[in-house]
Amino acid sequence: MAFQAPTETYKGVIRQADLAGVTVGGETAFPFHTFEGDMPNDPKVAFEVWDIAPDDWSPTLNDVYGDVYGDPIAWTKKVVGEFGADLVYLRLKSTDPNGAGLSAADAAATAKAVVEAAGVPVIVVGSGDVEKDAEVLKTAAETLSGHPVVIGNAEEDNYRPIGAAAMGYQHAVLAFTPMDVNLAKQLNVLLSQLGVDEGAILMDPTTGALGYGLEYAYTVFERDRLAALAQNDAKMQMPIVATVGQEAWKAKETKVEESELPGTGDRKTRGLMWEAMTAVSLLLAGANIVVLRHPESADLVRKAIASLKGE
Repeated sequence: MAFQAPTETYKGVIRQADLAGVTVGGETAFPFHTFEGDMPNDPKVAFEVWDIAPDDWSPTLNDVYGDVYGDPIAWTKKVVGEFGADLVYLRLKSTDPNGAGLSAADAAATAKAVVEAAGVPVIVVGSGDVEKDAEVLKTAAETLSGHPVVIGNAEEDNYRPIGAAAMGYQHAVLAFTPMDVNLAKQLNVLLSQLGVDEGAILMDPTTGALGYGLEYAYTVFERDRLAALAQNDAKMQMPIVATVGQEAWKAKETKVEESELPGTGDRKTRGLMWEAMTAVSLLLAGANIVVLRHPESADLVRKAIASLKGE
């Protein structure tokens, strides 16, 4: 008898989102399971850019970006022109009230300059301070009127002003929740009740890096996708963004020399593997966009995507 491998049949479909010319989503099965359904769009690689020089990144990254840390326009051109970024993930870190505390207007002006220089879609996120982000992202949404971007992070405590601003100026919204399937759905429901088009919502379910919560992050991504595909839950069918770089390069293993971790190999190789393995794992779990930092790990991820497609 010939062996027939078992397959799954899904009722749902991931929404297809056009982000200023780059299309993500559209799957009718789990990523790369083309024997079970369609995967019309490849996952995309975004690169992280800050509007202020970071002071806590790995020395490995300093070797790549040290010449552009103080210039977000040059940084943007580097990740797009040299590293082939599909998207730019711009973090307005300068607005952090516990850091530089720059004004919303200044940050918005920088965001506009980055968007105009990028030539690819841009995801614009705040510093991570919930209260300040509401102010910053409202201003950014207005300043970027006529330049469609993704505005985030919209969280439970600030989704109203951010969602309203995104709607008013025709931007998409990035919804951020802390590693919980029910919270992710709840925020999508709240945004849609506010009036945000469900086709203009992307999800960031929170990323955990290799050795620092990856297993749990994987299960959350996977359960998000099971709800969307197997249960045909319309409130969970949004494309997923995984902020891999910021989590992977926090790990001690990406920052210290081999003398501190004997037998683990050189720091650069460890960092590249940490980022690439985290990214590929979450792509398999359902991520549509992975946000990375190092160009060499991005190359590894692209090769993995091609291999998983059978190319």
